Parts: sequence; structure tokens; C-alpha cells
Amino acid sequence: MKKILIATTNPGKIAELSAMLDADVQWVNLSDFKDISEIKEDGQTFAENARKKALGYAKETGLWTIADDSGLVIDALGGQPGVKSARFSGAKDKERTLIDHKNIAKVLKLLEGVPKEKRTAKFVCCLCMAGADKVLIETQGSLEGLIIDRETGTNGFGYDPIFFVPKLNKTVAQMDADEKNAISHRGNAIRKLRPLLNELLQSAPTD
Repeated sequence: MKKILIATTNPGKIAELSAMLDADVQWVNLSDFKDISEIKEDGQTFAENARKKALGYAKETGLWTIADDSGLVIDALGGQPGVKSARFSGAKDKERTLIDHKNIAKVLKLLEGVPKEKRTAKFVCCLCMAGADKVLIETQGSLEGLIIDRETGTNGFGYDPIFFVPKLNKTVAQMDADEKNAISHRGNAIRKLRPLLNELLQSAPTD
């Protein structure tokens, strides 16, 4: 059975990717490698960061590696937090929910006084799958919405509690996993990647 590395320790991302790709493979993640060196996310775009992580971890582990870079792009903030979404309020904290709340608080502070119609935003996800020496697949997905002025809902992670989807009249954090996966930026990118991954698996030798 082919072994594929999902290049994250984020349990939410691991669950979404493995469930939606639904491939006959053995999934591993960065938590399974104790001495692996962290790839620095210093690219200028989501696609650049995803590509750098996928190639770097694939080279280090010898495994096909799927990496994503995703984040929140807010029009009224000139595209911020963008590629700095996970670290918008400072360095990543071991307590993920704590840093999520700090990031949300910073966004809401910056948007104080901005009217609803100008609080447009989108979530963007770029996925890259690489082998040890080349990119194998790249896909992208997005989700359009509005930033509301207070946290609403307890599901999901990151900026989900303040990201309101008008067509569903709820925040992403008010959605169950199936609802979220059906419309999310990551879900959209994964749906594009799935058939391409299956094609590669059919022609690839198992590890």
C-alpha cells in the first residue's frame, strides 16, 4: 500500500484531507516523524508555500507528500492576513485554540468601523503533491464570504467563527463537517486533486 505524507500536524486538516481524498493509501503526518526539520513558510503566495513544503518534506522523507497553504484574504485590509494567516498575531502557539482567538481578535480590531458591505473576504487553499524531486499535482480552491463582528459557532478552527457565508446564512464554525467540506476552500481544492491522485496511484508502484 502506498504511503503518503500529509505535511501538517493540524488535526483538522489531516481529518479533512484523508476523509475527502478517500484513497486506498496509508496516510502519515508530520507527527509521525520525530526528528523532521520544519520547512520555513517564507513564500510570497499560498502556492509558493505549498510547493516549498511538499518538495521539502518529500525530499526529507522519500514519500509522496501533500502540503497545503491556506488562509484568509480580506479586501478591506489589502489582502491581509494572507500568507501570514496562521501567524497574524505573532508566533504560533502550542495551544492552537489560543492562537486562533488571538488572530481573530486582531482581525476584528483592524475592521472596527468598517461597514458590513465592505467586509468581503475569501478563504484560499493551494494544495501541492510532490515526489522527492518534482511537483506531481497542484490545485487551488476558494470560498467567498463576509467577516462578521463577533465569533459565532464552535466548530472548525482558525478564522471559521467570524467567516460568514451569505448563501447558507451561517458562519463556517456553525457548519457540521459535511456542510463545511461541501463548500470550503480546502474542500474545493481537494475535490480537484482527488481524481488526479487516483490516476497517479493507478500507475505508481507501491512502497
